[in-house]
Amino acid sequence: MSGNSTGKPLYGSTGGQHPLARFINHLETYAPHVVEDFVGSISDIRLAVDLGAGSGRDLGIVRRLHPNATLMAVEGGAEYANGLAGKADEIRISNIERDRLPVGDGEADLIIANQVLEHTKEVFWIFHEVSRSLKVGGHFLFGVPNICSFHNRFLLLIGRQPTQHKLCSAHVRPFSKRDTVAFLNACFPGGYELVKFRGAQFYPPPPGNLVRLLANAFPTLAFSIFFLIKKTKPYQGEFASYPGRAQLETNFWTGDEMNWQYKSQR
Repeated sequence: MSGNSTGKPLYGSTGGQHPLARFINHLETYAPHVVEDFVGSISDIRLAVDLGAGSGRDLGIVRRLHPNATLMAVEGGAEYANGLAGKADEIRISNIERDRLPVGDGEADLIIANQVLEHTKEVFWIFHEVSRSLKVGGHFLFGVPNICSFHNRFLLLIGRQPTQHKLCSAHVRPFSKRDTVAFLNACFPGGYELVKFRGAQFYPPPPGNLVRLLANAFPTLAFSIFFLIKKTKPYQGEFASYPGRAQLETNFWTGDEMNWQYKSQR
């Protein structure tokens, strides 16, 4: 992959360039074992929606554990969508930062976003649509890079940028356990219950099979963190209205109606 006249990748355009990268099993970052644990703990799934389904690996886990479920993949472009043929019952191309999810109010039993949310700015709109689409008792399973991981704490201590959140990169949203829970409670008080939380992947890479042992023992220090939250009450648009209610001094997309209400109050 060449990004300039030298034939070398542009800064930030590719990962895995560090000399230690060859010792890392990058599949651990997506943690299919954690996804399997979370999905297996849900008793009944009739409609599962994967935002940014990628290769369809997580939908395959849902299919294996819940063979009667209807699987929907939502992708941002045709490149990945075309590769999901046969891995989902429905494949939709949609911009999750602007569009409504192709799901009716309260229809989904499970929504998944694995290593997706860190690429987005419009987190209020995404959680609005997830919360609108989930039934009461439905689950949202999401995995994100952990800005409070062990190696990031060390890097900040010596004045270096966290690896997952460099300015010249595809990641625009940092996540930690404490801040994510605070976000949920602030925007939609009492609306979600944290059912499960786990860590996956560990930097620097320990020898042998210690990666999962360390991530399980110290999840808030792991490279990736995974949340399984359950919707516990009806949703009334709280995420979409939060930027206006909190008077956040940034333009967030929260839908035409919410944007109009916010502007009319200023």
